[in-house]
Amino acid sequence: MRLLLAAVLLLTLAAAAAAQEPTPAPEPVIPPGAKAAGLHVGGLTLSQAAAALDQAFAESLGEPVEVRVAGHRAKLSPGRIDLVFDPLKTARRANAAALATPPAPDGTRPVDVPLHVTYDGDKLRRFTAYVDRRSMVRRRSAKLTMTVRRMKVRRAVMGWSIDEKALAVALDPLLADPHAVRIVRFERERVHPKVNVIDLRRRHRRVVTIDRANFKLRLFKNLKLWRTYDIAVGAPGYPTPAGRFSIRNKAVNPAWSAPDEPWAGAYRNEVVAGGSPENPLKARWLGIVGGVGIHGTGAEESIGTRASHGCIRMRVADVIALYPKVPVGTAVLIR
Repeated sequence: MRLLLAAVLLLTLAAAAAAQEPTPAPEPVIPPGAKAAGLHVGGLTLSQAAAALDQAFAESLGEPVEVRVAGHRAKLSPGRIDLVFDPLKTARRANAAALATPPAPDGTRPVDVPLHVTYDGDKLRRFTAYVDRRSMVRRRSAKLTMTVRRMKVRRAVMGWSIDEKALAVALDPLLADPHAVRIVRFERERVHPKVNVIDLRRRHRRVVTIDRANFKLRLFKNLKLWRTYDIAVGAPGYPTPAGRFSIRNKAVNPAWSAPDEPWAGAYRNEVVAGGSPENPLKARWLGIVGGVGIHGTGAEESIGTRASHGCIRMRVADVIALYPKVPVGTAVLIR
């Protein structure tokens, strides 16, 4: 009997407790007229709308997007950018938007919201960079290679590349649109080379080359051979230096500061006035490096030989003709 009374008491207490528990609030119903990506969700509860949205759009949003650029194709799968479609948040978005919309005369609240889709923006940027690498044509600047006989010019090549940020912007709305065609055609843009042939010609309007082996001075204008002159170069033991230099200074009838060398003879450490018959620097001077330069000579029979103490000798008429054609700063190649 006591056990029966205890059981009855427990059942009574349980019933009383159940009666005191609050009844769960009914799930919100989305106002009529609401849509999400064109799908009617009005009149449905949030969970019903989420189920309908998942059934309608999950498959299409899971399809990859194909990007086509200049014959190249790259597929962007949702997993590559961690794309997530949340149908419940979409339903809540539609409900909130409908509640914020004034009712129409028929009592509906017409509103159409986009789907709630998220993805990793950094991973999308890496994808657009990948598309760029696959489809780009790298630009190439013009290049000048100097030889004593000619100026070798490699022409520039125009580059082509996509705007990676613009591609990401173009993909963004498509990723959340289940009705969009999953193909994007994107155009490349020109990428101009940093240096073209015109730039090289502008930088090297004049170039002088010294061909020691063949005793030739060549003058190039706009990278084309313009004049050729016979010269003398450094004698054995006093070689004309080889390398890439430039015209550092110029003078008409230059004075000669004889070096402190035995070969200077009586003029050692002396300065011989310009125009003097005893001055070996005849008519003109174009300084290059370390006391070496181009000048006229009174010993024109030395032209075509190794006869100087490092300088480049020219016939007087030739150096006078060359002088105005070669400004300070002109590149000089000696080989």
